[in-house]
Amino acid sequence: MSAALPETIDAWRAVTARRRYEGALPLSAFQRLGPMLADGEGAVRYALAFDRDEQGMAYVEIVAEAALPLVCQRTLERFEFPVRIDQRLGLLRREADEAGLPPGWEPLLVGGDAMAPKAVIEDELILAVPLIPTRPGEESADGVVWSTAGDAGADGAAAERPSPFAALVRLRDDPA
Repeated sequence: MSAALPETIDAWRAVTARRRYEGALPLSAFQRLGPMLADGEGAVRYALAFDRDEQGMAYVEIVAEAALPLVCQRTLERFEFPVRIDQRLGLLRREADEAGLPPGWEPLLVGGDAMAPKAVIEDELILAVPLIPTRPGEESADGVVWSTAGDAGADGAAAERPSPFAALVRLRDDPA
């Protein structure tokens, strides 16, 4: 059963009822994320599912997709950074219970019974924002193409990059 996202949720009742929330929220609704964005245009589509695993551990599964408007720190132009979050958070009453979480789960400490689902979605979006946003494929002043897609080329081999110390080697070898 899907329902509109309330301000607060009784996490343990949501787990017992196996509640599911789906919808979209405008990016402008996220106060802490806002200063990291170029503007508040766009929305995040989300799905929250509360349940228990086979061992009885309570969790909330978060799936969210958004195109975050960021400012490229190389060109200072706006670009959209695609984000897809698929995270399972183990619901805990005490920090000491964190050791009992299955591998791959992140802890979510629920003080009392209430949790703010919008804040949980916002936390995951904040974690997805790169430390130094750069548009994938931008060229630097020396013609080197920088990419956030990794170092592997189309054939899977590591891409050849010029050494950042190549200029120092030239200076050392040719002192004139």
